[in-house]
Amino acid sequence: MTELIQVKNPATGEVIQEVKIDTEKEIYEALKRGNNYFQEWRNVNAYERSRLLKSWSQKIHDNKEKIAEVMTLESGKPLQESLGEVNYATSYIDWYAEEAKRLYGRTIPAASETKRIIVSKQPVGLVAAITPWNFPAAMMTRKAAPALAAGCTFIVKPAEETPLTTMKLVELAHEIGIPENAVQVINGRGSEVGPLFTESDFVRKITFTGSTPVGKSLIKNSADTVKHVSMELGGHAPLIVAEDAEIDVAVDQTIASKFRNAGQTCICANRVIVHDSITEEFVGKLTEKINKLKVGNGLKKDTQVGPVINEKGYDKIVSQINDAIDQGAEVLCGNRYDADKEQGYFFVHPTVLQHVDLDMKIMHEETFGPVIPITLFHDIDQAIEIANNTPFGLAAYFFTDNYKIGTYLHDHLDFGVIGWNDGAPSAAQAPFGGMKESGLGREGGVEGIEPYLETKYLSVGGL
Repeated sequence: MTELIQVKNPATGEVIQEVKIDTEKEIYEALKRGNNYFQEWRNVNAYERSRLLKSWSQKIHDNKEKIAEVMTLESGKPLQESLGEVNYATSYIDWYAEEAKRLYGRTIPAASETKRIIVSKQPVGLVAAITPWNFPAAMMTRKAAPALAAGCTFIVKPAEETPLTTMKLVELAHEIGIPENAVQVINGRGSEVGPLFTESDFVRKITFTGSTPVGKSLIKNSADTVKHVSMELGGHAPLIVAEDAEIDVAVDQTIASKFRNAGQTCICANRVIVHDSITEEFVGKLTEKINKLKVGNGLKKDTQVGPVINEKGYDKIVSQINDAIDQGAEVLCGNRYDADKEQGYFFVHPTVLQHVDLDMKIMHEETFGPVIPITLFHDIDQAIEIANNTPFGLAAYFFTDNYKIGTYLHDHLDFGVIGWNDGAPSAAQAPFGGMKESGLGREGGVEGIEPYLETKYLSVGGL
């Protein structure tokens, strides 16, 4: 009997489309095809791989509006954000189309006149990717582009909530001539597909974006076959507003960081840490602007904050807000909901909580929702201590115009991605990834293709 995934619009609860779940046998055959085709794809010259990637990027751009609409329907994010994500997704393809031509080796001086030492790079093999629902286009291309550029074959399992965007991207890749066995998509439940990927001898690398517990499980299960792993895992980003910060800039950038995709991003600000001397001005301006944000269906032009993806995410957000209130936090705005569990839609209005302390769940658990908890600090080391008081180390933000304070914060914050007076630091040309339990490896930049490559060293004697 064929199993189906019901893809629903989180803004209405309506079923958009039903997608077939691939059987274990079908997944095995897909992995086998990807592994077998690797021997052909790796020998395609770098300029041809580059050309195909550029054509793929252009094809996506030509279909941008259609892709963005599908993304909004299945993820709920506002249409303007979906359009922006399509551009962000193609920026990775464009970047790695160029990097395909720059996979340089090197020669090393030998300690003997009769020897030469040569270092070269080669692709790792078949790459299996598991991508999240919150960025169904960008998280796929951020993995597929460097893999294909390096000469790896690639197979992706998108999130059950948002498979349609990924399926469309793969379809377009095939249309422009990237071979079907070079890039494939399969659908299924993560708990079932994950072990098939990790246990397969065909797969030489796992790349995953998602929660830290799932990432840890994938790392453990990949050990028996000693696979390469890249993990972009959970975050709990602090945002520090120093005494000398430009308040208007800090407010605008806090909103940009926090409420993109209704706060359902791995690098959005989770804890806002404000100097006690500027709290009143910062909070006043912040809540004034937040109260003007329009919550609604992402397909409506004026919507700025869309729905929470599902009931599980909604319940977690509500639980954190209620826990904070029960322990003495003050609601400055929000704490309003438009949800119907029977119908299947969940909206949380942007919420600001003040007088938040370290005993509250929201200060330790990733929220993944449109909630800003505010806590205070008096000296910069206290802010750093609060910021670093987490097992996560993905992203952090700070606002100051003092270069000494800024440099000090950069040096002492234990996070892989840091924004200085910048609430949107992600870019294809920059390395993205976390420290501590937030991940392994980097995506983007020249660093982003390295995890898809093996280093081979040749010593030539008898010269």
